[in-house]
Amino acid sequence: MGVFWLRVATVLYAAGLIDAILSLLRRNPRFFPYALGAVAAGVLFHFVSIVEVSVAIGHFAINDFFQTASLCAFLIGVVFLLAYWRYRFRSLSVILFPLMFILALAASMGAPIASWPDSRLREGWLLIHIILILVGYAALLLSAGAAVFYLVQERRLKRKQTDSGFGGLFGGDRLPPLDVLDVLITRSMSIGFVAITLGVVAASTWAFIESGTKWISEAKIAVSFITWGFYLLMVFLRVSAGWRGRKAALLVLTVLGFGALTWAAHVGLRPLLER
Repeated sequence: MGVFWLRVATVLYAAGLIDAILSLLRRNPRFFPYALGAVAAGVLFHFVSIVEVSVAIGHFAINDFFQTASLCAFLIGVVFLLAYWRYRFRSLSVILFPLMFILALAASMGAPIASWPDSRLREGWLLIHIILILVGYAALLLSAGAAVFYLVQERRLKRKQTDSGFGGLFGGDRLPPLDVLDVLITRSMSIGFVAITLGVVAASTWAFIESGTKWISEAKIAVSFITWGFYLLMVFLRVSAGWRGRKAALLVLTVLGFGALTWAAHVGLRPLLER
């Protein structure tokens, strides 16, 4: 029953993920009260899950990765609710709601379930994951390209140059204004984060059904979560903490580097499709 209540909490935390996505794409706070209520209920069910698992094993549930991830998600939820109750610090939800959901989702995969009922469902699920990741990488590349041009344009303006070399390709009025590049970075970054987050959710679920609890021990999975974590940090610093200009551009390029590392770690996707 402890796993059941944890999975109920994970479903409720999904409302927080949806709110974070809407906040990034539409800047619309209307869904937040519903998400807040769902997250609060999720924290309550999560507490019940931790208590039941602890009673079942005879000590506090912190034995392995799954139980530790569960506890982390629960504590993040408690901290956010207390911070929001005291300070009305809604901006934290952009980073904490997705983090809570991903941690709870991973924790809920500590108990195996039945394998794929249909090979077509298995292949279709994997295809959805690949498409989402490719969309995310395309948006990340667009952000990185805009970041490079931002740095070039900023340097040109500071030096009051009209020609930055390469036959004037980066000079004069060939580059968009800094504010246009800044908006492009923000929008493409948001779209990329949403796609990659959904892709990580799809991949984790697929790997869990495919290989049971062994999925978490694969190095490429760890690299994927690290890359997603840096992407989450980048989005938070950009959208909520107000990072703009050079710092934001360099951060985008850093996340692109982690994305390239993740892509290299997943070059084995083709053999999976060809089984």
